[in-house]
Amino acid sequence: MKHCVHADKCGACEYIHVPYEEQLKTKQQYVSDLFAGIPVSETIGMKDPYHYRHKIYASFYCDRKGKIRAGLYQENSHRHIDSMMCLIQNKEANEILREICTLAESMKIPVYDEKRGTGVLRHAYLRVSEATGEILLVIVIGSRSLPSSRNLVKALTQKFPKIRSVVLNYNHEYTSMVLGNKEDILYGKGYITDSIGGITFRISSKSFYQVNPLQTEVLYRTALDLAQLKKTDIVLDACCGIGTITLLAAKECAFAYGVEINPRAIQDAKENALHNGIGNVSFRADDAGKYIRSMKQKPDVIIMDPPRSGMSEEFLSCAASMQPDRMVYISCNPETQARDCRYLRQKGYRVSRIIPVDNFPFTKHIETIVLLQKLNS
Repeated sequence: MKHCVHADKCGACEYIHVPYEEQLKTKQQYVSDLFAGIPVSETIGMKDPYHYRHKIYASFYCDRKGKIRAGLYQENSHRHIDSMMCLIQNKEANEILREICTLAESMKIPVYDEKRGTGVLRHAYLRVSEATGEILLVIVIGSRSLPSSRNLVKALTQKFPKIRSVVLNYNHEYTSMVLGNKEDILYGKGYITDSIGGITFRISSKSFYQVNPLQTEVLYRTALDLAQLKKTDIVLDACCGIGTITLLAAKECAFAYGVEINPRAIQDAKENALHNGIGNVSFRADDAGKYIRSMKQKPDVIIMDPPRSGMSEEFLSCAASMQPDRMVYISCNPETQARDCRYLRQKGYRVSRIIPVDNFPFTKHIETIVLLQKLNS
């Protein structure tokens, strides 16, 4: 096992000193306790659980010696922890953060002071494509401009040619949010591409995309295998994001509908469908509970991948009344997932499979897939 020098202070990786096989068993037991009396499959883990995060946020600060650092906030505090040696972040992303700090010092670019609202360099946000190796770098500033921006971008892209796009984001607000609303593209097209299951996806600064691309492919493939899609099936993908599961399902069914409350994500989903030449899909920006009531076609399969808060009772009630043969529920919060499944069991469905997938090694978090089937099917 590798040793993390910041483990005692950081708090982000609760299981950083626990052997990986033991972590997988602990997570399986956690899910099993929530779904009492229902068998839970062994947790699907990673071959190499280190440096899996391909989505990285960092905040810039000055240490006691006045040196610029990039780091995370210590758990339950506003104190910084150096994250440039993080064992779960992508290795090249760690190197880029270190280089930004070095260049900022040499170019005399001041770090943003949250209390005073002065300075420039505030955050960095990186996305790394597993399929192509492309890197999207977003530099967040708390000022109106970035001094020496051309020289900074030139130096970074020369040293790290995998950086294919650099975006400058403006965040002048006193907020815990990393990204502001306004941004300019300094280099490249403003996005990178990744692929899952042979489908290419565009990832921009504000696109929702899983942090662990290797396990995401395992997660989605496992979910679709459980769905047992047929060429005649109509599929509804609730909380579809940028259309990842919807487009993968469309390759195996007659038609797939995707609904997502975030209009920007739906715009990305439509572009992804067009870019991949997939026509048997339809996307709409709407609340899932309202959208399902307006559907004219009864879905044979409903796929759910909600945020941590879970699905609304309005959606679950309407979904059960439509009586699809199968529902596949993916969740990063098994507690709300178990709650929602108890509701669906009262509405005539049984939980027939539960499979945990470890998308977040060394942390307490887990993705879980549940297959629900209509009782008389």
